[in-house]
Amino acid sequence: MRFAVRWPDGVESSHYSPSLVMHDYLSTGSRYDVSDFVARSSEALDAAGERVRAAYGFACTSAMASRDEIVRTAGAYAGGEVTVLRMEPPLPAVSS
Repeated sequence: MRFAVRWPDGVESSHYSPSLVMHDYLSTGSRYDVSDFVARSSEALDAAGERVRAAYGFACTSAMASRDEIVRTAGAYAGGEVTVLRMEPPLPAVSS
């Protein structure tokens, strides 16, 4: 899946996760303090990478690259909020 965010200065970035587990940690339209966003997205991307390792026997380097890019980008901000713009694909609708 891909998820897009807007950083405190208005710059947008897109990131990859091999798992929909991102939906357990982030929500479209939500705003997170930079440090909270880094913690949530890092934990989610680590979990996604472990799912790949469990299924295929090797880690997902793309998930780790996304995590590293987020951490590196966040280092440029002393504070502020990150807004989650999109998460694609969205979670399937729950039938009642």
